[in-house]
Amino acid sequence: MNGTNGVKAKGIVVFSGGSAANNLVDVFKAVQNHKKCPLSYVIPISDNGGSSSELIRVFGGPGIGDVRSRLVRLIPDDPDHDDSEKAAIKVFFNHRLPKDRHAAKKEWLSIVEAEHPLWSNISSAKKELIRSFLNHVNMEILKRLRPSSTFDFSSASIGNLFLTGARLFSGSFESAIYLLSSICSVPPSISVLPAITTNFTHHIAAGLSNGLQITGQNAISHPISQPSPLLPLSNLDGNPYSSTATSDTEEQETEKHDKIEDANLPGSLPSLRRPQILFSKSSSSSSDLPARISRIWYINPYGQEIRPPANPKVISALNSAQAVIYSIGSLYTSIVPSLILKGVGEALADPKIRFKILILNSTNDRETGPRETPFTAVDFVGAVAKAAVYSQSTSASMGAGEKEVRKEEWKSYVTHLIHLTGPQTPVVDKEELSTLGIECIKVYGRRADGENWVRYDEKALVQALEVLMGGRPPKMERSRRNTLEG
Repeated sequence: MNGTNGVKAKGIVVFSGGSAANNLVDVFKAVQNHKKCPLSYVIPISDNGGSSSELIRVFGGPGIGDVRSRLVRLIPDDPDHDDSEKAAIKVFFNHRLPKDRHAAKKEWLSIVEAEHPLWSNISSAKKELIRSFLNHVNMEILKRLRPSSTFDFSSASIGNLFLTGARLFSGSFESAIYLLSSICSVPPSISVLPAITTNFTHHIAAGLSNGLQITGQNAISHPISQPSPLLPLSNLDGNPYSSTATSDTEEQETEKHDKIEDANLPGSLPSLRRPQILFSKSSSSSSDLPARISRIWYINPYGQEIRPPANPKVISALNSAQAVIYSIGSLYTSIVPSLILKGVGEALADPKIRFKILILNSTNDRETGPRETPFTAVDFVGAVAKAAVYSQSTSASMGAGEKEVRKEEWKSYVTHLIHLTGPQTPVVDKEELSTLGIECIKVYGRRADGENWVRYDEKALVQALEVLMGGRPPKMERSRRNTLEG
């Protein structure tokens, strides 16, 4: 997109996960339209829960659920036209099969055979294009069928199955995203960029402040009823986060998983191979972590730390950005996995990016607890800065990642903080942040229905972002109180 003077406008880059930030897509779109600039979403690919876990088990490859979720959410709505096909495509790619395994497989076959009502209002040309890739992934599932391994369609996302089919057919995750983006009519000025462009699985691990380690994103954020065990951290092999001690039970579990013929490498961590299809994202379903998360890093299938580089398109978007926004969502599994990649921290530190805006979550969750010592705004900013500094480390071991980041460096990665005030909102110490060169902007929110917490009001958030980025003076409505307070 070009600015008013014909020169290509610098873009906006949003770091986010899937579900939470989907609620703010219209906000970012409104700001993009006002600034007349490109908009890029950077999405992590480390999710190993839900239906993604079954696709990873059978095919390997990246966690694609958040990418699919954002692409489908970006299907444009035109209130002036009754576009039933776009609405049908949105419903189709968001559809999940039943939880019951047999009912799920039966419904899947009716979709593949074009007998399902979901195909209504989708044109014949698009239907046959979509169905060809669903048939392809179905064929690949049948090819991998073994006595020890059958694909479980329970709660499977049709959009995830389509993306997997397109990736397997083309051999390119990027091509699969392009195809789904085209079918969903995502505007060319908006890009959905996986944090890592890969055909391989990338898992993350978390180190807690009490010395324990959790492997796998789902175990960190939304553990199932039998979560992956917490492993003690050791100083063996010069790596403070490696654990070479294995119990007899873990050895037996490894041997058990090695008998299953799937995409997992022999001897890889059982905690990354357990079925994790059914889980709940509700805060009430997740117990507190025993201690605060100290840091996040990527691991290979055997649990060893690796340092993958960021998608080159992410670095390119950052190099031509006027603003970076860290959106709402899970801090350590939605935002940080993108920030710790090689190249990201250096690009973020560039002073040419004038606005580096953290939109503070309206509540703390499992990742930013425990409840006795919940994260404050200062903790959120510190976590972002620490991740960006770790991204620039040249050391392969984690000693470099554990060094304290001077607070004076934080403003290189966060210049502004937007926050709410109300029940359960994280504490914001404006004075401390101000001394660090970080400006705080309070916006009023609205009470969530039936809940004792507040959520961002879209109009208020758009207003805050536009005022902050020098767009226009705030508009005040007589009928409501001021929505913006600097």
